[in-house]
Amino acid sequence: MVQHEHSDVEIRDDDESLGAIVSFPFDVGFVERFRQAFPRARWSDRLGAWRLPGTNAVQRAMRWLDRELPSAFSLADQRGRDSFSFEPIASPYVTAAGEIVVRTPYSRTVVEELRAVPWAWWNGEEKAWHVPFRSIEELRKRWPVIEAAAKRHEPEARRQRSEAAKSAPGYEETKATTIERRRRRYPVSATELPPADRVLMSHEGPLVVLEVTGEIVPEETAHRHYPWSVAQPDDLVWALWRRPTHGELVRTWPDRHPTAPSALLRGWWQPTLEELRVARRAARSVERARQTRSGQG
Repeated sequence: MVQHEHSDVEIRDDDESLGAIVSFPFDVGFVERFRQAFPRARWSDRLGAWRLPGTNAVQRAMRWLDRELPSAFSLADQRGRDSFSFEPIASPYVTAAGEIVVRTPYSRTVVEELRAVPWAWWNGEEKAWHVPFRSIEELRKRWPVIEAAAKRHEPEARRQRSEAAKSAPGYEETKATTIERRRRRYPVSATELPPADRVLMSHEGPLVVLEVTGEIVPEETAHRHYPWSVAQPDDLVWALWRRPTHGELVRTWPDRHPTAPSALLRGWWQPTLEELRVARRAARSVERARQTRSGQG
């Protein structure tokens, strides 16, 4: 795998066929030049990247990008720098030097928004995001959400929300549900046990069953925290589970048919393509956020 410095460009061997996987942030002009240079390249929704066939595909893509990157963005960076000088983002979270530098309290929303800005990258040593001037318009578009999330995660704002939540109606019930979810257990029909070590969809989202304990689920617990199980006629037992990784979700084949009512009743089913797409985006975001958060620690 090749990771170009200060960018989200990635080139790696295609494990499924002879060729390369090429990934880079979306830019209309850059995509057009890439397609002109590599007319046989095909976009893969599953991989979220371009598949380039050929025995020397990795080397050809690297040579092209090495030539293209410096010249493609010098003018765009200059235009963005002029735009920023004329209309800067006035915020205590922003400074500007060779690039736009963003420092905020940790927030998953901030991470997701900045990762969606083309060519933005996380500098672990500085504990800050760097955004090239060429991406100023996308950053401006997302800035209200980024700044609002950053303010919500300032220590004082978090303390005030915590105090307010404790006095809100339904706080104890919400707390009990949160505690239950952290136990990573899920009720399943004793007569229709789910397969282990396989990605399944459930009323709690995608999961991989680790073990069915055989312990009977108390009716009160099931009805209180898993309301879908009220219509389940069979005895319920606990299954222990974990969240699937992004790689596991990518490798999972979708069900070609809509989920049957009987599968919804039992509580687990083979995920559909749309469910997998949503789960893959969420898993990728969570894994990236976890990496960024560990770098902020």
